[in-house]
Amino acid sequence: MPQEPTVAPDGSAVVYALRQADRESDRDVVTLWRVGTDGTAPQRLTAGPADSAPAYSPDGTQIAFLRAAEGAAPQLWLLPATGGEAEQLTTLPLGAGAPVWSPDGARIAFSAAVDPSAAERSDEERAAAPLVADRLDYVADGAGFTGALRAHLHVVDLADHECVQLTEGFRQAGSPAWSPDGSRLAFVGEVDLDADLSFRSAAFVVPADQAGADPVFVGPDTGMAGTVSFMPDGAHLLVVGTLDTAPGHLGLLRVPLDGGEPVDLAAPLDRNVMPGAPGYPGALPTPTRDGKRVLFCARERGVSHLYAADGSTPPDRLVGEPGTAIAGLAVASQSDTVAAVHATPTSYGEIVMVGFDGSTDPLTSHGADLAEDVELYEPEPRRFNAPDGQDVHGWVLADPDRDRPGPLLLDIHGGPHNAWSGTADPVHLYHQALVEAGWTVLTINPRGSDGYGADFYTAVVGAWGESDAADFTSAVDALVADGTADPDRLAVTGYSYGGYMTCFLTSRDDRFAAAVAGGPVTDLVSATGTSDLGHYMAIAEYDALPWTDPERLAAQSPMSRVDQVRTPTLVLHGQADARCPIGQAQQWFAALRARSVPTRLVMYPGASHLFILAGRPSHRVDYNERLVDWVQRYAAAR
Repeated sequence: MPQEPTVAPDGSAVVYALRQADRESDRDVVTLWRVGTDGTAPQRLTAGPADSAPAYSPDGTQIAFLRAAEGAAPQLWLLPATGGEAEQLTTLPLGAGAPVWSPDGARIAFSAAVDPSAAERSDEERAAAPLVADRLDYVADGAGFTGALRAHLHVVDLADHECVQLTEGFRQAGSPAWSPDGSRLAFVGEVDLDADLSFRSAAFVVPADQAGADPVFVGPDTGMAGTVSFMPDGAHLLVVGTLDTAPGHLGLLRVPLDGGEPVDLAAPLDRNVMPGAPGYPGALPTPTRDGKRVLFCARERGVSHLYAADGSTPPDRLVGEPGTAIAGLAVASQSDTVAAVHATPTSYGEIVMVGFDGSTDPLTSHGADLAEDVELYEPEPRRFNAPDGQDVHGWVLADPDRDRPGPLLLDIHGGPHNAWSGTADPVHLYHQALVEAGWTVLTINPRGSDGYGADFYTAVVGAWGESDAADFTSAVDALVADGTADPDRLAVTGYSYGGYMTCFLTSRDDRFAAAVAGGPVTDLVSATGTSDLGHYMAIAEYDALPWTDPERLAAQSPMSRVDQVRTPTLVLHGQADARCPIGQAQQWFAALRARSVPTRLVMYPGASHLFILAGRPSHRVDYNERLVDWVQRYAAAR
């Protein structure tokens, strides 16, 4: 799948990363490719196996990118824009972050992890030393124990390859952005020493040529910031974030450097701004070449659309149809060329040129070979009414030629503030396999899902399993009533929050003949103290702490009624999952096994919470195959 596009300044070409599964080596191979906007065929620039984050130099002659050698952290490399021999720029002990070119092309800035004790202890001493934590952010899913590690800004000078660390101290520094004149760098960092408790973060600015200078606070004053960039006028920052720390939509904040009040350019939409993250399609907001508009992604009915905002009128939607999504965006600095990754119901994503009239002109066709071999079933959008009258949106995937009730799989998305989109899905391939075997797959965006307004988004805060459960069961009831689903052959599955809800539903409802819980949370009390986001989730999502309102947590926890479960349940979990720790799966499995409920626990060695997206191909295939086998065994033949 293509990802991370960058456009040549003159708009003549797009360079992007292409991720492909290599079954023989059991890993994803990521290489860089170049495609001309004049219709010339794509050409591969690098051999990989782990090349990412390409960025065109301001003069268009070079590509900076990240390369991770076997078993090593990624380092910064430089490549001629038309291909050739790559040159390594950094050799940092813990690797480098995504490159950001200075406006004059003489320097590259990035954020990179720093170990304060690196100069005091050898590698062997650090490996054997006790792990000490003073804050709650001592662990991160996919990274493991981070302890005292902090991310700081670095700048490498291309003239002599000297790499200088600019920031220091307690404050984590996110990916930097250059001011238009190249004199300053903006970044997102923590506001407080106890940011692990307050959750406050904001945009800061530092001189680009002065190591150790104190960062200047910009804002927002009381909220959270995720990404930052400079506006072309140099007087404002563009921040994806919130004006407070309560759960809710991310805004597109234009923040004055002089201390004025931020303005949310996306506020008229009442939709969540999507800067892009694994499993959450979107793109970093980017001003147009003339600086008059900002292009950004926001979710609408579960789908990431592309919008343009000028700050004076409501944003215009440029690209966005049901079942399509934008994931990745790049704007040429010297032309009106805009490139993006565009997914549809029959495409996992291709590089397209986007016109300001909303047109999308495909530049790549990497999925063409798959399309020749496999015809994907396309989901049909559906509306359902919950018992309280709430309209709930979802999709039904089925063989259009099937004319009798059959087995139904209810699949529940993660988050809870994620959403099903109706696009072709490379993660949940079991959907297609089950439909081919005669199943119907139901994907619902219940209360809490993204793309339906702020009130809908926050409707599950403090009410997991309560405000949302009927949204699922009423939709299942509707498909039983219209003859689509056989009530005796119902199955339920989901991952992360979806795994949680799978366990919650089967502990409160006997209708399901089979269940598959992926990466679940089952006990909110223990999750609060063991998840890498546990304290934040307790405050922002569960609305209760174990020592302040244990009854509220028990009401939302599947474990409080595990004695009621009768449904045969398969539990699939990454062994190195720090988001939903493995103990959550183990205690659910242990309780079902002790009560003689048919169950099985499958743990994937070394797998983080996101292994179903980017883990070993063998693990991802195994996950899909085991799920199909389990629901077929316990639900299909009843």
